[in-house]
Amino acid sequence: MGKRVAVESQLSNIKEYLKQKGYEVVELKETLSEKNNLNAYDAIVITGQSRNMLGINDISTKVPVIDATGMSPFDVEESIKRL
Repeated sequence: MGKRVAVESQLSNIKEYLKQKGYEVVELKETLSEKNNLNAYDAIVITGQSRNMLGINDISTKVPVIDATGMSPFDVEESIKRL
């Protein structure tokens, strides 16, 4: 089974790429509405531009947050694989 990843909505190219690679991908906004569910994911992928807007700094989770700024979908997948 593939890893579960929450991805910010603006990163549609990364969402589609990860889905094609077998990852279970959900939109981050859906996940943020239920903050307790964040720990159910293997990684969270965001754009660096909206880190504070999404309240990432206020969320307490042990899930790795990947800032996809300047990264290709392949780069993001490689970061997830290293987790």
